[in-house]
Amino acid sequence: MQKHEAKSLCQQHKYRYVLIQLTDGKVHDGIIENVDDDYVYLAIPVGGRAGGESETRAFGWGYPYYRYPNHGYPYYPRRRFYRGIFPLVALTVISLLPYY
Repeated sequence: MQKHEAKSLCQQHKYRYVLIQLTDGKVHDGIIENVDDDYVYLAIPVGGRAGGESETRAFGWGYPYYRYPNHGYPYYPRRRFYRGIFPLVALTVISLLPYY
């Protein structure tokens, strides 16, 4: 996929949930936040990503959540997405995904 073609596709699908594949074979899913002349910016959900990383790895914790001191209930982080920045020249596939 050429750079201008990738940019055009990303702009058409801005704010939609997509799956992208890069030239190195890695796959990422997320919502297209922005596109500029060189990069596409994805809001990638934490946990359950197509790339296979777990929620614990994204935050570097040993558990999917941790507990407040002196409290018994779990604390989940407020941030449920992180930003992924990918070069347009590295995109090979963009697919729309259903968002539930």
